[in-house]
Amino acid sequence: METIIYRPSDVLKAAQKIQQGELISFPTETVYGLGADATNEAAVKKVYSAKGRPSDNPLIVHVSTIEEVEQYVQEVPEVAKKLMQTFWPGPLTLIFKVKDHVFAPTVTAGLTSVAMRMPNNEVTLQLIRESGKPLVGPSANTSGKPSPTTADHVYHDLKGKIAGVLDDGDTGLGLESTVLDITDPKLPTILRPGATTKEVLEKVIGTVFVDRHLISSEEVPKAPGMKYKHYSPNEPVIIVAGESEIWQKAIKTYLQQGEKIGLLANQDLLNQFQDTVTAAYSLGENKNIHDASRRLYSGLRYFETTDATLILAEAHEKIGLGEAYMNRLQKAAGNHFFD
Repeated sequence: METIIYRPSDVLKAAQKIQQGELISFPTETVYGLGADATNEAAVKKVYSAKGRPSDNPLIVHVSTIEEVEQYVQEVPEVAKKLMQTFWPGPLTLIFKVKDHVFAPTVTAGLTSVAMRMPNNEVTLQLIRESGKPLVGPSANTSGKPSPTTADHVYHDLKGKIAGVLDDGDTGLGLESTVLDITDPKLPTILRPGATTKEVLEKVIGTVFVDRHLISSEEVPKAPGMKYKHYSPNEPVIIVAGESEIWQKAIKTYLQQGEKIGLLANQDLLNQFQDTVTAAYSLGENKNIHDASRRLYSGLRYFETTDATLILAEAHEKIGLGEAYMNRLQKAAGNHFFD
């Protein structure tokens, strides 16, 4: 299959491919998604096949307006209305109780709930409108690998497996949306942290809980990213927390073990150590979590083009956006810290 790169002016052509049951990767403010008609079971199954994604991992459904949600869910509680009015379009996914038979069965992985969001990208909103259908949109990468933040990342992973990529440049945030379970409106619970932080949510709806329990092999996760290894490059990742003395010790340790080190850290650390390692990628200014989050996946992918055999990656405090950053980095590293 030829994978076509579509420009924003080609959105009608891309929408026609969706209508024909094909897969189109689309841009969002978080990462690139892999789009298919959420009501077409054959098309949705192609998503799992293209990604190599486990079929018990549910998919997020993307809509172009707030009003569409009522067509697909059993109820829109008051808490959901407040959240959608405040944060949509944007990086917040809400989990509702789903109506029967409105989506392809594979979308919900057998659950009685569905995850939905309205992305903050006008090209993709137009794609959804022109397709005339809600679109599933998991990250457009090989399952388990770092999510794509450019069309080139998508093309690298899925060339020949999908019909096309709608290229609208780099994504802005670089980490997937926050997933908030509101199936019990009295217990809104974050299942996956993202740019819409707990602190921001609580300003709108009051107390928000965080689910940090580990998913067992028998459980079906209610949201993506909860069960399987995610965001991992080909090279092992080790997280380093601390100032330059700790980095110096870590680099010395792994050089002595014969590793070719890839350094994924802020620019100040790169200025100190990049001459002693095999490859380096900047996460931006020191202690700038927004820079680090936006560059994390590109950085993890970068080292696949180098001779690095090991990646040393910078930790951040789990405050605000740092919670989402560390959630992704710890999964990429298998929770392996240097100590």
